Order: sequence, then structure tokens, then C-alpha cells
Amino acid sequence: MVKSSIKLIGSVLILLIVVFSVDYLFFRNQFWPRLSINIGIFLIYVMIYYKYSSKE
Repeated sequence: MVKSSIKLIGSVLILLIVVFSVDYLFFRNQFWPRLSINIGIFLIYVMIYYKYSSKE
């Protein structure tokens, strides 16, 4: 139980770092492209997380 919660917290931190990095480096002053890329990153990340977390 504790190991799965640590894994979840680590995954969320990695997601936040990726989203913040892409926002800051590429889409600093553009709202709509920034929003669409963030949604895309989130959806891809969720698909990857569910694919590999179900293998335990």
C-alpha cells in the first residue's frame, strides 16, 4: 500500500515537471496552444500510467 502511494506521488511529480518544463520552454505567452499541449501530455501520461501500472 505504501509502495503504491509512493509510486503514485512520484508519477504525479514527474507529470508536473514535464508540463511545467514544456510550458516554460516553448509556450510561455500563448494560452490556447499551451492548454492543448497540456491536455495532450496529460492524456498520454494517463494512458501510459494505466498500461504499466496494471502489470503489477
